[in-house]
Amino acid sequence: MEQVKTNIKKINSLLESLDWAAPLFARLVIGWVFLWAGYGKLGNLEQVIGYFDSLGIPLASVQAPFIAVLELVGGVALILGFGTRIFSFLLASTMTVALMTAHAEEISVFSDMFKIYEFVYILVFLFLITKGGGKVSVDKILKQKC
Repeated sequence: MEQVKTNIKKINSLLESLDWAAPLFARLVIGWVFLWAGYGKLGNLEQVIGYFDSLGIPLASVQAPFIAVLELVGGVALILGFGTRIFSFLLASTMTVALMTAHAEEISVFSDMFKIYEFVYILVFLFLITKGGGKVSVDKILKQKC
C-alpha cells in the first residue's frame, strides 16, 4: 500500500511539473484557428458583411471588419500569450453571438451545442480566461517585470 502511495505522489509531481503545457497548447491551437479565421474574413470582407447582414447583425459593415481584425489580432496575441484573458473573453463573446445567430436553428436542446465548433471554442476560452496564459507566455514575463 505504501508503494502505491509513493507512486501516486510521483505521478502527481510529474503532472504538476507539466502544468505549463495545457495553457500553451490551448493558446497555440485556438490562436492559430482565429488568426487564420480573421485573415480569411479580411480577404473576403464583402462576403462576410453580406453574411452578417443576412443573420440580422446590426451595422454589419462595421462589425464584420471589427470581428475580422479582432480574430486576426486576437489569434496572434493568444499564440504569444499576450492579453490572454482579455482576448479570450472578447473572442468567447463573438462565439456566443455566432451560436445565437448563425447556429440558432441548429440548437433545440443544450446537447445540440456539443457538435458545434463555436461551443468548443467557448470552452477553450473559458479555460484560458480562468487559467491565464500560463508559465510560457508574454503575460507571465510582463507580470514578473511589474
